[in-house]
Amino acid sequence: MAEDAYFLGIDIGTSAVKALIVDDRERPVAGAEVALATSRPAPGWSEQHPDLWWLAVQKALAEMAEAVPGVLGRVAAIGLSGQMHGAVLIGRDDRPLRPAILWNDGRAAVEATALNAALPNLGKIAGVPAMAGFLAPKIAWLRTHEPETLAATKHVLLPKDWVRFLLTGEFATDMCDAAGSLLLDEARRQWAPSIVEAVGLELGQLPHLLEGPAISGRVTAAAAGATGLPEGIPVVAGAGDAAAAGIGIGAVDDGDAFISLGTSSQLFLTTADYRPNPAALVHAFAHALPGRWFQMAAMLNGASVMAWTAGITGVSDLGAALDTLAARGRAVSPITFLPYLQGERTPHDDPAARGVFFGMDGGTDGLDLLQAAVEGMAFTLVDAVAALETAGPVPPTLAAVGGGSRGRFVMEVVASALGRPIRRYAGGERGPAFGVARLARSAVTGETIADVCIKPDLRDVILPHAERQAALAARLPLYRDLYRALKPLFPR
Repeated sequence: MAEDAYFLGIDIGTSAVKALIVDDRERPVAGAEVALATSRPAPGWSEQHPDLWWLAVQKALAEMAEAVPGVLGRVAAIGLSGQMHGAVLIGRDDRPLRPAILWNDGRAAVEATALNAALPNLGKIAGVPAMAGFLAPKIAWLRTHEPETLAATKHVLLPKDWVRFLLTGEFATDMCDAAGSLLLDEARRQWAPSIVEAVGLELGQLPHLLEGPAISGRVTAAAAGATGLPEGIPVVAGAGDAAAAGIGIGAVDDGDAFISLGTSSQLFLTTADYRPNPAALVHAFAHALPGRWFQMAAMLNGASVMAWTAGITGVSDLGAALDTLAARGRAVSPITFLPYLQGERTPHDDPAARGVFFGMDGGTDGLDLLQAAVEGMAFTLVDAVAALETAGPVPPTLAAVGGGSRGRFVMEVVASALGRPIRRYAGGERGPAFGVARLARSAVTGETIADVCIKPDLRDVILPHAERQAALAARLPLYRDLYRALKPLFPR
């Protein structure tokens, strides 16, 4: 391998495709982000067409090539990351049969309940009970509502693995993304035949399973022509976005924990063995690294609730509005917000839940609503810690990654709500694309995971603010009581 080789990470997110090229010292060389639109053809539904991901990948690569001429020609290996749980159905002509059903789609709630009843041990095998957002219940939904689509299906993929197929011609996935399908036997790290059969699939329809750093294929001549990437360079299996973010900040050893704030949010704890805790709706999944697993509380509404609130209140510059909130100095908003715009997973498993602003009066302004949105997001993380603590201790200090972690005011609210210091690492906002670029590097250099997946330099530590911590602790019971009171009303 050339001494000055570069490594490319591509993350197929929900709101955007993000691409990052780093050199062999992990310094960013080029990056691009291309926005994605989500369609909602019915209440609670969420879809994207897989072709949009490939077009966005091509555009991102073209933007990097224009910004840094010759950069693509020096890429030595590629890693893939992406949104988890999406159902991508491929027909016999190797084309998508329909738009992908995404992780935040709630249509399969009935099928999830039926799957749990049919397989009482499912949570122990697959790491968490069936919930509407997972791939397996969506397949069961298609079997009932679109049987002709399922009958025509040759392969079922996760979102990033459609991009892999277009790059390499191979149908493969990594252990973490496979875990999020709910079709994986987590302890054995292989497909679970009983679950696969229960939803109406055959093992031959599923992609080949690989550990994250393993080479899944090489860039074909056709893909090289479409993208400008060198023909023949390896594409590693990669990781689902949660595990990829962990790899990016070195959360690879037993007990490493971090918060990820993206469109959704997660509290992620690396474990050295498989520790299912289905009663608490904690996800116990295979990590994208051999011999490692993780426990995760997954919340469907992350930093996106801030952007949504900014949009409905006419805020054009979210960062400036957050700075104004910080200068305003209110310990807590007068408004309480339930942030369940997409339903909720941990700890409620409630796809019918919705967002609610409570306590408004004639003096309420847009900044009150925005601060309430930040606090509501922080309260979901408080519930996440409580869920994980049912299985064991959560570290007293947590790291934070993802775009939502950039703002100091937001992270001070999170630190104060949790009553825990929050560490931010240099480049932590680079997220999953950086993590899988690390996996690509390890695949071609022969370096060990310990060599590659080190923790970046510490950027800062954000401490809880005493007054805000007390105010948020006093508000938390109301937040929880509101959900309990409204839960029976959401389905109506």
